[in-house]
Amino acid sequence: MGTTQLDTVPEPKYWHLKTVLSEALDSEFTVGEILPNERDLAARFGVARATLRQALEQLELEGRLQRRRGVGTTVAPPRMGVAVGSEQHTWPGAVGDAWQPADCAAAVPPLAVAQALETEPDEQVHIVRRSRTTHGQPVAAELLYIPAASVPDLSGIDAPSGAARARAVLRELQRLGLESQDRSVELGSARADDAKELDRLPGAPVLVVTTRFFAEGVAAAVSVATYRADTCRLTFGDSGGLEIHHDTAERRAS
Repeated sequence: MGTTQLDTVPEPKYWHLKTVLSEALDSEFTVGEILPNERDLAARFGVARATLRQALEQLELEGRLQRRRGVGTTVAPPRMGVAVGSEQHTWPGAVGDAWQPADCAAAVPPLAVAQALETEPDEQVHIVRRSRTTHGQPVAAELLYIPAASVPDLSGIDAPSGAARARAVLRELQRLGLESQDRSVELGSARADDAKELDRLPGAPVLVVTTRFFAEGVAAAVSVATYRADTCRLTFGDSGGLEIHHDTAERRAS
């Protein structure tokens, strides 16, 4: 087999630096310790600050580092285990659901969500905002989009707004018979509102899990959940369920 053009491309300098920095994190630093400033690190390793930033960004993406507001760059703790899905299909808000409802409002969803729900582009839906914490740390934020047709008997008299309204919408949603759900995962960057809720900086790497819930042959709800990429590791099981497992020892073994 001949040599391809990519075979002749040398390893990027930032990638080699990332490996060197990773070894230094294992041998010289402890969890939560603040790294020296960029100027000192660049001087120590003899690289430009732009190269250093690329390496640090990659380590943050891999969950080795965290950028903390008002603190700086610190060594990240091992990823925590949080269940994203299970073998049994359940509606959001069902018994055992780890999410906490925060608010609910009626608004026009993003066009991509409207298309997934097969609603009109200017049609308002119920938007339930929920959050999730593990060991006291925020790990995910969710926007759950529910068309009015999925909760036809909902009344706004008893719970006009806030968390109570969100719970009322979820209770009505569970009256439908859940037939199936599909899920996709993609890497993204934290928007300003997500970053604030997750205690991250805008632009920090996140994992976006989008789930569509089907009932009576149509999409009855769409969930867009944003997880901290430095905290969560997603794996797929044989059943198709999506789980996040604890990864304490793996970091040292790699």
